[in-house]
Amino acid sequence: MKQEQRKELAEQAYKQAFELENSYGCCPQCVLTAIKETVGDISDQTIKASHGLSGGGGLMGLGACGALTGGLMALSAKRGRDADKLHRGTGISNFQVGRKLVELFEQEFGGVTCEHLQQQFTGRTWDMWKPEEYQAFSENRGDQCARATALATKWVVELM
Repeated sequence: MKQEQRKELAEQAYKQAFELENSYGCCPQCVLTAIKETVGDISDQTIKASHGLSGGGGLMGLGACGALTGGLMALSAKRGRDADKLHRGTGISNFQVGRKLVELFEQEFGGVTCEHLQQQFTGRTWDMWKPEEYQAFSENRGDQCARATALATKWVVELM
């Protein structure tokens, strides 16, 4: 794929991921859906499997941002080690491109966990299991999660 075409697809994926996250939430699914619809190579089963990664994993905030984990899943769907090749080494080239995505994300947001982004976007962390806090977080974050989701998506397309 030519650089110009890749850049155009990355912008298209950015816009789509932004809209999906703003409309429906679940950042890892939004990343993967936007990539599937612009670049391909993402199965519906992969999108479904990413659902539990939202909100730092199980809506707990403790793990990596779902946009980042969705991006890592997309890169691995394209470049990762096949199940029938586990005996053939680590597949270091996939880890190298994944590392680049993590570095870009950390440079942009100063951290990678959902809690870190919550703090950065709203000045505090939230208990997503309390409906009133989930609602308050949704109101206070504005479009910041959509922006993080869109940026992760754009970077993934550029790295593919």
